[in-house]
Amino acid sequence: MNRRERHLLDIHLNGNDEAVLQVDQYLVDHPGGPSAVRRPKVFREGDTFIVLLGRDVQHGIVGLGNTVENALRPFDLQYLSMLRPRCRVVQGGRSHGRA
Repeated sequence: MNRRERHLLDIHLNGNDEAVLQVDQYLVDHPGGPSAVRRPKVFREGDTFIVLLGRDVQHGIVGLGNTVENALRPFDLQYLSMLRPRCRVVQGGRSHGRA
């Protein structure tokens, strides 16, 4: 990802930007969600919004979408799925703890 093409949506500097207002609204609507609690970086590359917690998209938790909400929602879901223990199926169809 070319760093020059990413535009960090900074709430303090661009408060009247429509995308920043959409981030703010999503955080208000989901106050206990991972996006509101962890405050990931929100970037825009072309028509795609990128929500990132971590050093890069390969090693972090990421949400991608064509709107701010469509990027924040999958970020929240991926974050929550990382917290849930993975189950594995064993003989008899019962699942047991972490894989």
